[in-house]
Amino acid sequence: MHLADPARLDSFRFGWPRMPVAAAADVCPITHTLRGLHERFQPLTAGAVASYIPELVRADPSWFGISLATADGHVYEVGDTRRPFTIQSISKPFVYGLALEDRGKAAVLERIGVEPTGDAFNEISLESSTGRPRNPMINAGAITATSLVAGHSPEDRWARILALFSSYAGRSLRFDESVYRSERDTGHRNRAISHMLRNFGIVEHDPEPDLDLYFRQCSIEVTCRDLGIMGATLASGGTNPVTRERALQPSHVDEVLSVMTTCGMYDYAGEWLYRVGLPAKSGVAGGILAVLPGQLAIAVFSPPLDERGNSVRGVAVCEAISDAFELHCLRAPRPSVSAVRSRSTVSAFGSKRIRFDSEREILAAHGHEAVVYQLQGELAFAGMEAVIRRLVGGPPEVTRFVLDFGRVTNVDPSSARLLVAVHASLVAQGRVVAFSSMTRHPRLLRLLEEAQARDASPAPAVFDELEVAVEWCEEALLASHGGTVPEPEELPLSKHELLRGLDADQLERVASRMERRSFAAREMVVRKGDPADELFLLVDGGLSVLSDVPDGRLRRLATLSPGMGFGEPSMVEGATRSAFVRADRPSVCWALKRASFDSLDASCPELKIRLLENLLRSATKALGRLSFEALAERI
Repeated sequence: MHLADPARLDSFRFGWPRMPVAAAADVCPITHTLRGLHERFQPLTAGAVASYIPELVRADPSWFGISLATADGHVYEVGDTRRPFTIQSISKPFVYGLALEDRGKAAVLERIGVEPTGDAFNEISLESSTGRPRNPMINAGAITATSLVAGHSPEDRWARILALFSSYAGRSLRFDESVYRSERDTGHRNRAISHMLRNFGIVEHDPEPDLDLYFRQCSIEVTCRDLGIMGATLASGGTNPVTRERALQPSHVDEVLSVMTTCGMYDYAGEWLYRVGLPAKSGVAGGILAVLPGQLAIAVFSPPLDERGNSVRGVAVCEAISDAFELHCLRAPRPSVSAVRSRSTVSAFGSKRIRFDSEREILAAHGHEAVVYQLQGELAFAGMEAVIRRLVGGPPEVTRFVLDFGRVTNVDPSSARLLVAVHASLVAQGRVVAFSSMTRHPRLLRLLEEAQARDASPAPAVFDELEVAVEWCEEALLASHGGTVPEPEELPLSKHELLRGLDADQLERVASRMERRSFAAREMVVRKGDPADELFLLVDGGLSVLSDVPDGRLRRLATLSPGMGFGEPSMVEGATRSAFVRADRPSVCWALKRASFDSLDASCPELKIRLLENLLRSATKALGRLSFEALAERI
C-alpha cells in the first residue's frame, strides 16, 4: 500500500487528534498526539513482513512503536519502542559517515556517487563509465562504504562499527547472531554485487570480509527509542544529546543528511520528500528514521512493508507527524533561538504594584508557586515543544503560569494547537495559565476561545501587558494564602499609611487642610512637568505611575493601591513632576498642598514632625524596592 493513493487511506487521514479534557490531566499533548497516531494506524494491516531473509519473517506484524527525540535529548515514545529489532539498511548513513571521517570526502566520492537512482535498494546500479555505485544508500554503495572503514583487521573494523553505533544510541549495542547468519547464508545477490565491485576496482581486495562486515552491521540490534536518539544525534550536529559524546564530525553531518534526503527511501525518495520533507532511511526489519536538522528525529518500528521495502505504518506515521507539526524541511527557515527567553518565579519577577509589608511577606513565601515565562522568536514545533515540556514537567507546587508573547514574532498553526492542548491539560489539573502581550497573535486567541467554548472550561486569562498579568497572578496567590482582605468602598483617612500614628485631633487638623478629589478611569491625576506642590493620598481605586518612552508610548513604573500615596518629595523640595500618574479605574484621592503643609510650622509643629517621619519612612521603602536591573528591563 502507498500513500500516493489517498483513496486507500480514507480511514486514516491526518487530522489533529483532539485531547479529551477528562484525559488531559496527566498527558502531554505531544505524547497524546503520538498515542492518537498509534491508535489510528495500529489497525492498518496492509503490507507484509520481509521474508527474503528467513529470520525476519518471525516478526509479529502487530509490533508498532513510535519515538520522537528532540535535539536536546528529550524522548517521547508510545507503543513497542523498547522491543529489539535489527537495524538493517538504516545502518547505511551511519557507516557512510564513518567512511567520510576515515577517508575524507574526496576519496569517498571517487568510489561512491551521490545521485538518486529511482531503483530498488538491492538493484545492481553502477555508473557505466566508472563502475561507482550511484549512492551510498543502495546496497552496492553501502557495501563500498563498509569497505572504506579503516582498521587493522576485520575484527578491529567490526569493533569500530559497533562502538560507533553504540555512541549514536548512547548505550552498548550488540548484534543478532541468528539474523547475521541468515543474511550471510542467503545474501547471494549482495555477494554478486560485492564481486562486481571488485571487478570494477571499486573494492580493491577480497570482497568477502567487507561483505561479512556489511551483514554484521545490518544485524545490529536496536530499539525504536535507540533509533530516535541516533537520529537526534544527527539532528544536533553529530553529538549525542543524551551522553554529549561526539559520534560524527559536524562537517560530515550535512553530507550524511543530504544523501538521506535524496536517496534514503530508494524509489520512493521523491514522493517522500514531497509528502514528508525530512531526510530519512528505512530498513526491511520495519524501522524508519527521519531527521529534522537542528530540531528532532522521528523513529517508527512496524514490520509489515510495502512493495518498495518501506514500513507501511512507518510511512503513514511520518507523514502524519510532519503534517501535524509542520516539519517539512523546505519550509521557510526559522531563527534558531531558544523559545524561552527567561523563566522567573513571581516573587523574583514582581509586579509594579507597590505592596504592603504583609503582602510582600506572603509573596516571598509563596511566589515560587507561580512562574513567568517570557517567550521569544518564531514558535515552531521545536520551540513550542521546549515550552510545553517546561509547563508539564515543572514542580508540582507550581499552580500558575504566565506566558508572555511580547517578543514572539509568530506562532505557527501546529504550535498554536499544541499550546491550546496543553492549556486544556493544565486546566484539567487545576492549574491556571495567563497569557500576556497577545495583540499580535489573534489566531492563538481565537483557538483558545474556541476550545473554551467547546469544552465549557473556564475562559483563558488574557492580558495586554505582562505587568498586569503578573499583578493578577500575585493577587491570586495572596487570595489563596489569606493575604487579601476585602476593602471598604473607601479607605478612611485614619487607616492611611502616611497618616499612621496620628491621634484624632491631629487627623482632624490634617483633614481640614486636604481636598477630596475624584478621578474617572484613565484620567490623568498629574502630568510630567506639572508643578510638584501637592501630596496625594489614595483611598479608593488604583493609580499607575507612568513614564514616557522615546516612541511616544507610556510605560508603567508602578501601581498604587488604597492606603498608598505619591508626591512625598514635593513636600520638601517642590520642583516639577518627573512622571505621569493615571487612574486605572474610578479613584479617590485626598490632596495636601505644600503651602498647607508648611503652615503647620507655626500651628502644629509636632504634627508636622510626625508627618515628615511618615513621609520619610514611605520614601525609604520605595527606594528600597527599586533596582537598576528592574528599571532597565521594564521602563
